[in-house]
Amino acid sequence: MVMAQSLFMQVKATRPDALIDVLAPSWSLPMLARMPEINQAIEVAIGHGQFGLLQRLKIGLSLRKYHYTQAIVLPRSYKAALIPFFAAIPQRTGYRGEMRYGVINDIRSLNKTILTQTVQRYVALGLNHNVVSAPQTPYPRLDVDKKNQQELLLKFKLSARKPIICMMPGAEYGPAKQWPIEKYAELAAIVVERGFQVWIIGSVKEQALGDKIAMQQQNDISNLCGKTSLVEAVDLVAMSAWVVTNDSGLMHVACATGRKVVALYGSSTPAYTPPLSKDAKHVYHALECSPCFERACPLGHTRCLNEISVDEVLECITHQ
Repeated sequence: MVMAQSLFMQVKATRPDALIDVLAPSWSLPMLARMPEINQAIEVAIGHGQFGLLQRLKIGLSLRKYHYTQAIVLPRSYKAALIPFFAAIPQRTGYRGEMRYGVINDIRSLNKTILTQTVQRYVALGLNHNVVSAPQTPYPRLDVDKKNQQELLLKFKLSARKPIICMMPGAEYGPAKQWPIEKYAELAAIVVERGFQVWIIGSVKEQALGDKIAMQQQNDISNLCGKTSLVEAVDLVAMSAWVVTNDSGLMHVACATGRKVVALYGSSTPAYTPPLSKDAKHVYHALECSPCFERACPLGHTRCLNEISVDEVLECITHQ
């Protein structure tokens, strides 16, 4: 069993015979159903930031019937470890965190010099020992619903007659991860002239950004921000020839669909959260102030993103 806040669990790669159940919030359940490694997803209806001791106790007691042998706790908070403890799971694995001795009884040391990537740190918890070298991490994969793809074309009045480039101009973390929208718009205009169409994918928060891109060419640019569910976005992205995206959750979704991805990095770095796909490329200038991992540029110039040119991104697409 995995107590998860992250969508992509790679434990199955290290222990292929294991049945992996995942505890997760309700919004992520449809996405988890698209992950072939997962046996079942169990809803945890506790709001973000809530302690919810009684709720965690009830959930933990309800899980005892499954007789889990191990719980892998990804978050490093004390409260995240309570459900496996209440479920009486004999081996409760996690990194040293908020004084969790007892509730976590298989405490691992996190060596950040060895485990330099987020995905490596999660995979390492699925091994039976503290690692001395970075584990191999297979690429994540999401199942695609081809029938739903056809229904989505009708629902959003889309056509697949022209090759599709999906653009994902948002980044929930903050503006220091967002390539300037003017450059997205310029790139969209160029690729449309070259025979592509553009679908813009994102949440309702990116709707205005999508409108700025769509203004360039109404007929061949569709702003779908805020109109799709996350699972619908999976099926739409899976129809594209290329995806151009900031370093975001949707970037990892795009990689898991097997699309060709161009990922743009600013305040973060591909060394830490790389696009996990053999068909992914990234653009990262590695300035002297990068990576800062700040939500907004502390120096006020955001050169790390502003200096990524449209030509650089276009080069990634045209030189396959």
